[in-house]
Amino acid sequence: MTKVTCHCGAVELQVTLSEPLSDARRCDCSFCAKRGPAVVFVAKGDLQIVKGQDSLTLYQWNTRQEEHFFCKTCGVYTHHQHADPREGYAVNLCGIEGVDPRDHDSIGWVDGKNYQPADFSKVPR
Repeated sequence: MTKVTCHCGAVELQVTLSEPLSDARRCDCSFCAKRGPAVVFVAKGDLQIVKGQDSLTLYQWNTRQEEHFFCKTCGVYTHHQHADPREGYAVNLCGIEGVDPRDHDSIGWVDGKNYQPADFSKVPR
């Protein structure tokens, strides 16, 4: 299990990463380009909110298919649910305990500008 926290410590997640840290990536969609964090993925069922459920706030935009969570106190993005809930979650690489962002200089990009969301409304959550 891997610990993910916000800046102030109000929110703590326990996750099992489904990929190595070297697979971290950034997205260039209109929201992520302004928010900026690199993420790594966690399979559905492998993310647990250990502390601070009531300290999380939800942000959704456009198709409202993704759920982006931030700490209400310090404003740090901790994680988001993928537009297709079967895909699980993405967690903030820099929120992972022990991660130094300088160790991940060459982070790849996802083409979020050209992403065309499918209709996931019929997918069970």
